[in-house]
Amino acid sequence: MDRVALADFLTRRREELQPGDVGLPAGPRRRTPGLRREEVAVLATMSTDYYTRLEQQRGPQPSTQMLASLARALRLSADERDYLYRVAGHHTPDRMSPSGYVAPALMRVLDRLTDTPALVLSALGEVLVQNELSLALHGDRTHFTGLERSEIYRWFVSPETERALYPVDDRDRQSRAQVASLRVAYGTMGAASPAGELVRELQRVSPEFAELWDRQEVARRFEDHKVLLHPEIGAIELDCQVLFTEDQSQALLVLTAAPRTEAEEQLRLLRVLGTQQFAGTQR
Repeated sequence: MDRVALADFLTRRREELQPGDVGLPAGPRRRTPGLRREEVAVLATMSTDYYTRLEQQRGPQPSTQMLASLARALRLSADERDYLYRVAGHHTPDRMSPSGYVAPALMRVLDRLTDTPALVLSALGEVLVQNELSLALHGDRTHFTGLERSEIYRWFVSPETERALYPVDDRDRQSRAQVASLRVAYGTMGAASPAGELVRELQRVSPEFAELWDRQEVARRFEDHKVLLHPEIGAIELDCQVLFTEDQSQALLVLTAAPRTEAEEQLRLLRVLGTQQFAGTQR
């Protein structure tokens, strides 16, 4: 671990970012160039004291999970992220393997989506980051560990909870779509990759998955029209659009309602309910 290089790099990248670059208001009396340390800490979901010690060359070696959070918070490019890992004393991650890193281009779009649910997914269906409306609609999808990080895995292993968001008559279609998208990742990443591990485990524990996998269906969804079931608001009819990174390893999923529809009003209500929920959680 090169503490000096790590501290200098974090400081410079923090000072080069402006609040608007990460979806934060500028606010009055801003004396610090770029972002404040506490703002980076919040974005990276770590304590301000921990982040400050890293910049002051006093912190312990960050874990790879912490580095992924810092790369996302500082909107690092893939090359910058690799440099961060190296100076922190870690091997650089495989760029096609799932991680907590989010492509800066997707983060810039997500930062500006405040009035509609949006989230970033890995090629294996792992939710990497959500905006507040997505949290209010889907719940927190980022806290899972191991294979359960994949929504595809949970769809077949924990159907009683994962499928509750969808009407019964749409679940078979969603099952086929989940498997078809996983086969795209499997074809790209290979049998020895995390995609291959996920396929083998699902074949072992889920006869439903094994049957669908044998159909050899391959498809990546760019758009969809779906109905989602919210426990307080009820059924919400939404359009789903997906924006992929150039290497197809990550996708920004955006859910929108048609203008002047009941669904548009439901999203407005969801925004109020979500704000109240977050305020209660912070207390």
